[in-house]
Amino acid sequence: MDDSYLQASLIELKKQRNALILAHNYQNNEIQEVADHVGDSLALSRLAAEASEDVIVFCGVHFMAESAALLSPGKTVLLPAADAGCPLADMATPDMVKEWRRRYPRATVVAYINSSAAVKAESDICCTSANVIQVLRSLPDKEIIFLPDQNLGAYAASQVPEKTIHLWPGYCPVHHQVEVHEVLAAKKLAPSSEVEVLAHPECRPVILTHADFVGSTTRIIEQAGRSKARHFVILTEKGVLYELKKRYPEKHFYFPAKDLVCPDMKRISLQQIVTTLQEMKPVISVPEPVCSRARRALERMLNL
Repeated sequence: MDDSYLQASLIELKKQRNALILAHNYQNNEIQEVADHVGDSLALSRLAAEASEDVIVFCGVHFMAESAALLSPGKTVLLPAADAGCPLADMATPDMVKEWRRRYPRATVVAYINSSAAVKAESDICCTSANVIQVLRSLPDKEIIFLPDQNLGAYAASQVPEKTIHLWPGYCPVHHQVEVHEVLAAKKLAPSSEVEVLAHPECRPVILTHADFVGSTTRIIEQAGRSKARHFVILTEKGVLYELKKRYPEKHFYFPAKDLVCPDMKRISLQQIVTTLQEMKPVISVPEPVCSRARRALERMLNL
């Protein structure tokens, strides 16, 4: 089936199911085109919670759909690609969190939203790449276990030196692979010396030293609009280019030669969304008592 037929089918199915389609910034272009909202994982989960629709089709990866389910009790959350996981989230397990708690008994556990519901349930509070510094500063405790992304944790630690932060040895394979020489080569692609490097804090610390701006996916997009520069090197997953070009067609964006592509984020197709709404599966839900405990960690963050 061609895209136009699938798009027409989606319009009809959304009405029948009273459904809302949410897509992460890293999704394929055709998915972002049909989504009702495009954004980062937390913004989408908030939208899911506030939406009047009964059904949420979450075009992202498993932990994102879980977060939407945690914040949207009573709604049906569907993930079109049930096998869309996250290698970073898989680098932490509940048993590992318990072991780290025994190792650092006085530490508060801060879980990056890129973690499973089961890991969130063993944590004290969640954070995102956008609010991690705010979350850390809000905690009365001086000692923190930060999981699962060591690079985001290292960046946050550099901004909150008054805290002792124990870094989990996890990382995002997409952001972690960026090399300094690739950043410098990408800058040379711009026809002007007026080029800014916008980097996600999941990149390694040595990469962030070459960045003019460090921020979440949403903040990278916003910074490209605020800046007077016309040329940008973007150090995050390539799916963000769709929104950048749509918002700022007069500006130019460059990526390192190495493809910054998350294969899990690219698993969802238009056909899968149609099939998901036809069959109303796979449904993402979180059983008790994990659900209540994980929701508490998320809501503690949201209440800031």
